[in-house]
Amino acid sequence: MVKLVLVLGDQLSDGLSALARADKTRDLVVMAEVASEAGYVRHHPKKIAFTFTAMRKFAAHLRAAGWQVVYTTLDDPENAGSIPAELLRRAQEQGTSSVLATEPGEWRLIEALQDMPLDLTLLPDNRFLCSHAEFDTWAEGRKVLRMEYFYREMRRKTGLLMDGDTPEGGKWNYDHDNRKPASSDLFRKPPPKAHGDATLEAVLDLVEARFSDNFGMLRPFHFQTDRAGALRALDHFITHALPEFGPYQDAMLEGDPYLYHAVIGLYLNAGLLGPMEVCERAEKAYRDGHAPLNSVEGFIRQIIGWREYIRGIYFREGPDYPRRNALNHQRKLPAFYWGTETRMNCVAQAIGQTRDLAYAHHIQRLMVTGNFALLAGVNPAEVHEWYLAVYADAYEWVEAPNTVGMSQFADGGIVASKPYVSSGAYIDRMSDYCGGCHYRVKDKTGERACPFNLLYWHFLIRHRARFEGNPRMAQMYRTFDRMEEGRRARVLDEAEALLDRLSCGEVV
Repeated sequence: MVKLVLVLGDQLSDGLSALARADKTRDLVVMAEVASEAGYVRHHPKKIAFTFTAMRKFAAHLRAAGWQVVYTTLDDPENAGSIPAELLRRAQEQGTSSVLATEPGEWRLIEALQDMPLDLTLLPDNRFLCSHAEFDTWAEGRKVLRMEYFYREMRRKTGLLMDGDTPEGGKWNYDHDNRKPASSDLFRKPPPKAHGDATLEAVLDLVEARFSDNFGMLRPFHFQTDRAGALRALDHFITHALPEFGPYQDAMLEGDPYLYHAVIGLYLNAGLLGPMEVCERAEKAYRDGHAPLNSVEGFIRQIIGWREYIRGIYFREGPDYPRRNALNHQRKLPAFYWGTETRMNCVAQAIGQTRDLAYAHHIQRLMVTGNFALLAGVNPAEVHEWYLAVYADAYEWVEAPNTVGMSQFADGGIVASKPYVSSGAYIDRMSDYCGGCHYRVKDKTGERACPFNLLYWHFLIRHRARFEGNPRMAQMYRTFDRMEEGRRARVLDEAEALLDRLSCGEVV
């Protein structure tokens, strides 16, 4: 019997487990652009365009390799509207009930596939380095699931940056070397821009017609959309950016969105690149003397440590994880996250960049947009939906733990040992945003006081019972208690007034 072989838009890999199990001479690959996937959140137009273009090119690649592929475009009048409905339609056409699929990266779609009246074989996603069973074995019996210890196990497993049984250089982690602010540099090379082609142009026209009301600029479009382009982006990073990635990975500069970042997360998450090939390229750069250990270790940690750990958390915690709200935050997401006016230059820069590029690096996400949402008490479900919608590399398995766990502390401390909150001082230290801001980062109170300064103390005090005993936060409570009583009252009163203005929709 013919089997249908499902390939999703984030499974664009030749070695995909469903393809490995299938018979090229007999089975039929099914790919589909469907409204349910394009619209379950209001995805950035660039994200939709990247996904559809990469899917179409991968389908052509599979056909050239001898596979039989049926592909449904979004504007196909026969389009059934969802992945399960498309599989049912193709099953009826082919007179089969057998489906091979690689496990999707979202519980929502896993459950939808399992509800189909078809004979589904759901295979593990073999493109990751740590299986669910391996992660659960590591996690079993641990009081806390800290990424650092998981990362060390992954170093041992992969052999990356290892000298026998010990880490290269004698240390597992070189973060202390990697917290430098960046300075303006006219000679820093941005990632290579993709050249337009007929496939891309057709998709851009389709997305423009269907999703023009979604947040984000569609054109100009510069993402790579096939494996060859993704490899060019990786080559560029290794050659031009990796040597300085480590020291400046937390830096932020107005007008320089990429700095020394790889900007390959969307290619990894869509399957155009594999984690080991990326890490081996970085390790080779170190062995060849092209990049220092602190940069290479910091980069590899993001791939085999953080990325694998986050996926492990998502699947271990279950389908309800994205809806957790340990701090009971209920505020609506402010309208400026969708592009309306804000006087906070750091927020305007991060959101403007997101609107234009469908990209922001991890510190812009964690310590600017995420930090403000946490300080202001925004409902984490709304924050989660925003991050899932606006970034080209966002799929729920990777986005939800980063947002719900790391950014918003909504999982109660599974991912993070403390909330990642800061006043404006951190943003000032790591960026040039504050110099052009309406607010004054040095002002702790008053009309021009930085909102991050006011809301930082308000957050700590309203959650004092939960966090005062945290050894990483106790010092800040002692600092607040040493303030003069009148100043403490003024800080909290002005923070309340700021939150009231947010609730009323006033410009902040």
